[in-house]
Amino acid sequence: MNARVPTTVLDAAQALDHATRAWDGDIVRQLTDYIRIPAKSPTFDGDWAAHGHIETVLRNAASWVEAQKVPGLTLEIVRLPGRTPVLFFEVAATRAASAQTVLMYGHLDKQPEFSGWRHDLGPWTPKYEDGKLYGRGGADDGYAVYASIAAVQALKSQNVPHPRIVGLIETCEESGSYDLLPYVDALRPRLGEVALVICLDSGAGNYDQLWLTTSLRGMASGVLRVEILTEGVHSGDASGLVPSSFRILRQVLDRLEDSATGRLLPASFHCEVPPERLAQARATAAILGDEVYKRFPWAHYDCGGATAFALPTTTEPVQALLNRTWTPTLSVTGAEGFPALKDAGNVLRPYTAFKLSLRLPPLVDAAQAVQQMKALLEDNAPYQARVTFESGGGATGWNAPATAPWFEQALDAASQAHFGARCGYIGQGGTIPLMNMLSQGFPKSQMMVCGVLGPRSNAHGPNEFLHVPYAKKLTAAVAQVMASLP
Repeated sequence: MNARVPTTVLDAAQALDHATRAWDGDIVRQLTDYIRIPAKSPTFDGDWAAHGHIETVLRNAASWVEAQKVPGLTLEIVRLPGRTPVLFFEVAATRAASAQTVLMYGHLDKQPEFSGWRHDLGPWTPKYEDGKLYGRGGADDGYAVYASIAAVQALKSQNVPHPRIVGLIETCEESGSYDLLPYVDALRPRLGEVALVICLDSGAGNYDQLWLTTSLRGMASGVLRVEILTEGVHSGDASGLVPSSFRILRQVLDRLEDSATGRLLPASFHCEVPPERLAQARATAAILGDEVYKRFPWAHYDCGGATAFALPTTTEPVQALLNRTWTPTLSVTGAEGFPALKDAGNVLRPYTAFKLSLRLPPLVDAAQAVQQMKALLEDNAPYQARVTFESGGGATGWNAPATAPWFEQALDAASQAHFGARCGYIGQGGTIPLMNMLSQGFPKSQMMVCGVLGPRSNAHGPNEFLHVPYAKKLTAAVAQVMASLP
C-alpha cells in the first residue's frame, strides 16, 4: 500500500529538498575529508602511484557511492596498465524501451597547493564558513561524483522513470587528461548511445542562475629553456659580453606575443567567433556587467589618499568575455634558473626556463599549435644560444553543438525553478579535453557542461572554495534536466 506511484514529472521543490538534505547530511562531510588528501594530478606528483593519494580519494568515492545503495547501480574501478585509474558506474534504465544513455563526468585529481592562502586557510585544511567550503579540489572538481549520485537519488526518490545513466570519473584531468582517451576507447561499448553528457567541471557567471558552458578554450603547454653558459659567472666580469639568458628568452617570446598588447602574433592561433557565441556574449554581458572583470582579486595600493587598482585588458564587458573565451593568450605559470631573492648574488645565471601555458580559441587545433610553437621558439636562436621548447602536450578546445529545443526548455525550466531566473550561457577559458572527444564520438549528444566555479571561487589558486548553496541547487537542476530527456 506504500509503494510509490511512478510519475513522469519531477517535483522541483522535492528535488531541491532531497539535494539539500544530501549535501547537509553527508556530502559536505565527504568533501571535507577529500580536501585533506593531497591527491595531486600526475603532472605535479610524479610518484602519485607510490604516494597513494589518488588511490585513496578514488576508493573513498567508490565506497561512498556503493554505500548509497542506489537501486540498479553497479560500480567498478577500472585500471589500464601504467595509467591513472577511473571510476565507472552504471544505473540501469527504468524508462521502458529506452536506448538512450546519460553520461555524467567529473574528476578527483587536484592542482598543486599554490601560495597566498588566507592565514586561517590552506589547500589541505578544509574550512566551512558562510556556506563556502574552502580547500583545494572541492569545487574543481571533487564534488562532481557526489553531486551526480545525489541527482540520481533525487530521481529515484520520486520514482521518476529515467534512461540508463553511466558515470566516468577520471584522475588525470588536471594533467590534460592524457590517460582518458584510452579509457573512453576501452569503455566505449559500455557507454552506449549517449544522448546527454553532464559535465560538472565548469564555471558559473554568478550564483543567481544556472549557467551552461557553450565553449572551452584549448591549451598548448611546455617548457621554454634558454642556456648560454654551463655555469654561473660573476656578473661584473661577464655582463655586457655574455648575453643574459633572460634577455634572449624575452626576444624569443617576442616572436610569439606582442608584449605591449598581449596579442598572439601567429594568425593560425586565432579564429572567427561564431555569430551565435557573439550574440550569447552580448546577452551575458548585459547580465553580468562589470562583474565580468571585477570578480578577480586585483592588486591595489594607496595613491595620494585614494585606492588605485590594477586594470584589466579591457573594461568593456562583451570584449572582456571574448578575451577570456575566444582569444589566444599566453601565460607564464612557472620559472626555473632563478635563485630566491635572499640568495641572489652578483652572478650571471647560466640559463632561464619558463613554463608556458597558451590558451587557444575553441576551434584551433592544439597539435598544430604545439608544432608551430616549437618551430617558432627554437629556430635561429639569438647568439646561437641553446633554446629548447619541450612540449607538455596540448588539448583542442570545444564549441558546443546546436542546442535542441527540449534541452533549452529544460535548462530554462530548471533554472527558473531553482534560481528564479533563466539559464545563462557563457564560454569558459579553461580546458576540458573530454568534451572535444565526446563531441566527436557522440555528435548527436546534448552537452550540459556546468559547475560551481563562480565569482572568486578561485580554482587552482589560493582560497579556492565550493559555494555549497549553489551546489545544492545545481544538483537539483541536474536531476530535473535528466528527467526532461525525451
